[in-house]
Amino acid sequence: MPTIAIVGAGPGMGLAVARTFGSRGFDVALVARNRDGLDRLVDRLGAEGVTAAAFPADVLDPEGLTGALADAAARFGGVDVLEYSPAGSLGSAPLTAPSDTTPADVRWAMDLLLHGALTATRAVLPSMREAGAGTLLYTNGAGSIDPNPLLGNLNAAQAALRNWVLGLHGELVGTGVQAAHVAIGAWVGTDGPPGVPAVRAEEVAPLYWELHTRRDEAERVFTA
Repeated sequence: MPTIAIVGAGPGMGLAVARTFGSRGFDVALVARNRDGLDRLVDRLGAEGVTAAAFPADVLDPEGLTGALADAAARFGGVDVLEYSPAGSLGSAPLTAPSDTTPADVRWAMDLLLHGALTATRAVLPSMREAGAGTLLYTNGAGSIDPNPLLGNLNAAQAALRNWVLGLHGELVGTGVQAAHVAIGAWVGTDGPPGVPAVRAEEVAPLYWELHTRRDEAERVFTA
């Protein structure tokens, strides 16, 4: 069975992506900080006939994240698709306007988005290169493309992640490994702030399967 590792797995996008790939024959490795939350997702997926396992790790802990992905590869015989989306950790983060942003204001977002993605990628890419096959998918906000002045520090880190992913896509052309960026221009779920466009995770998840199977696009942008 092929395997997808979802880093930042939660009951929204993570579960929707897991269902999308799991219903097509993939095993699912779920990586996030909360073991109890992961176990609940494993149970839900198992009830739907999807083989899944939990690998607790914090994306801010490079050694722990690398170890979790190594454990996932050992459990399932490799990782064929990586999906990186630690968005749940952004909810309580301090946000700043561009002119008020300090290096410290950006550092946490860079650690979470870019630096965590670098760690996760380095954990799985060597074996993908060796096999000549694999998919790397990175979830981001649309502020990575069209910045919102209220999110100056977050958008800076989002743009850094996007820039790196697009560069990685270009580097991997011809290797059999696909890297792509997904920018979501809506609030995923029903608990968003008033006036902000909302979307169900199940509406976005098919984009990931399309990027995995078509293998010729560096980016998809989803708008409500």
